[in-house]
Amino acid sequence: MMARIRSFLREPEALFWTFVFPILMAVGLGIAFREQPVQRAAVGVERGSAAERFLPALRGAREVDARVLEPAAAERALRTGEVAVVLAGTDAVVFRYDPGREESRVARLLADDALQRAAGGSRPVPTRDDGERRPGGRYIDWVIPGLVGLNLMSTGMWGLGFGLVQMRQKKQLKRLVSTPMRRGDFLMAQMAARVCFLLLEVPPLLLFAWLAFGVKPQGSMLLLSALVFLGALTFAGIGLLAASRARTIEGVSGVLNVVMLPMFVLSGVFFSSARYPAALQPAIQALPLTALNDALRAVYNEGQGIAAVAPDAAILLAWTAGSFVLALRVFRWQ
Repeated sequence: MMARIRSFLREPEALFWTFVFPILMAVGLGIAFREQPVQRAAVGVERGSAAERFLPALRGAREVDARVLEPAAAERALRTGEVAVVLAGTDAVVFRYDPGREESRVARLLADDALQRAAGGSRPVPTRDDGERRPGGRYIDWVIPGLVGLNLMSTGMWGLGFGLVQMRQKKQLKRLVSTPMRRGDFLMAQMAARVCFLLLEVPPLLLFAWLAFGVKPQGSMLLLSALVFLGALTFAGIGLLAASRARTIEGVSGVLNVVMLPMFVLSGVFFSSARYPAALQPAIQALPLTALNDALRAVYNEGQGIAAVAPDAAILLAWTAGSFVLALRVFRWQ
């Protein structure tokens, strides 16, 4: 028994996942879902609609956060969840919302209550509902791109990290020193090999999401493929850097855990990173997984083009180039 206990205490990876990881997860989730004041219902008012004349009444309601939006922006905000309901229409006020979302149903009732209070009860404000499911508006639509990003990070970093350390332990890297192959060529070959596995990783997940839940990409598949390719290169480069000097599986596991855990918690895989305080947002937005998830969602859920994802792509390119250059400088064969 004592031998097993001593063996366990000598494994940094086991200690991390047993004692440190639960505490760090509790801290991260505690900050994300910290106690906050009662949230006001986000209501969009379409510019030029019949609802715009009731804007003072909506803004005067304590439970409503009303904002005026252009028609295209209002539809996008409703689809992405930035607003829970949109007030539009010409003759009568039309409530556009997703009946499958509880916050949308509540926001519709609160907005209607504000309108009827403004009318004074003598002559009710004519309204009608436009309740239908919006493509990309469900939680499953939102989480699938996050799972793609998480998969690219996990397989890229663990696969390359473990592979290089195993080659170093088996003296395979040391034998390559005697060959004409340069260090840069070897590292680029490792990244290229990582990209070859994309066809086995991403399409099955997207196909399952489509067949099982009806999750369909709203934007260009070519642009989506380019982002997946760039994301794979980014995390392959970070994986190379993490394994550049590690000599044992335990050592590289510790490095990878330290690098991946902040992104796992902060980068908006299972819930929006907007839940974190504003002071943390600059650091969160600079993380490669945050940039990848935001770009994937912009194309997959919102149908956005190159201009919308260019800032996130620039962040990914910077991480790719920076990690590869650093790995090239510090990598050792043995």
